[in-house]
Amino acid sequence: QVQLVESGGGLVQAGGSLRLSCAASGSILSINAMGWYRQAPGKQRELVAGITRRGSSNYADSGKGRFTISRENDKNTVYLQMNSLKREDTAVYYCNADLVRVGSYRSYDYWGQGTQVTVSS
Repeated sequence: QVQLVESGGGLVQAGGSLRLSCAASGSILSINAMGWYRQAPGKQRELVAGITRRGSSNYADSGKGRFTISRENDKNTVYLQMNSLKREDTAVYYCNADLVRVGSYRSYDYWGQGTQVTVSS
């Protein structure tokens, strides 16, 4: 089995910072891309940032200049540093990983359970 477990969410005032972490565990052979998505009430889930195994990253326009994604391959962990948070960043943040399980020949998408980020004014 494979699990993605997020941590680091919470309540923060506008202008503040949070750092999200997501650790993948289980029968993992390799992890390709990892990323963070978010879903606000009444809205569709959207990409926040993604990062390849080699460290190439991309960001949604909403987070450019404020968010930084990084990963530690030896720990199967991805991070999202969020600075200058705004009320509109309030959402449930989900970790995603495109990974190959032990014994498999292809990759599959896995999701974490989500962590709530609430930004107050």
